[in-house]
Amino acid sequence: MIDDKHHRHHHHHHHRGRRGGRPFDYGELRLLVLALIAERPRHGYELMKVIEERMSGRYSPSPGVIYPTLSWLEDMGYAKVEVNEASRKQFHVTAEGAAFLNANPAAIDDLFSRIAATVAEVPEPIPAPISRAAENLKRVLHLRLSHGPLDQMSVEDIAAALDAVAQIVERR
Repeated sequence: MIDDKHHRHHHHHHHRGRRGGRPFDYGELRLLVLALIAERPRHGYELMKVIEERMSGRYSPSPGVIYPTLSWLEDMGYAKVEVNEASRKQFHVTAEGAAFLNANPAAIDDLFSRIAATVAEVPEPIPAPISRAAENLKRVLHLRLSHGPLDQMSVEDIAAALDAVAQIVERR
């Protein structure tokens, strides 16, 4: 794994990044995002969608992951921002970012090989809209539960709604 001077303080690798459902650790995500903007300039939302597509809907990074990653790449001088005609911030790789990518071809190859292997593991990938909706449900439940315990009626209502959705999915 890449261990440049800027990466050392983020040395808590999560078993190849699998903690919390993430397939990459933060260093790998930085490398992936940098490689994607080296392919062509992209904005944050587009990066989330490209990663989701490459992962066949199995993973879609949230704005809370993508935007800090882009800020870090910009702070390190690996990426720069330009505002396009639609007033969107597009990220471009800098000469320093390109040099960093050129210095780490094995790490990039390993990352893209792992993405391909992960996608190949799933006979029928989860469609992106369903994956997004499931992640949204997970976030909403977590947010709601962070505000305190649910009363019994709310627990029963939520469980009944989830059971109803499960039955619909099972019938399709």
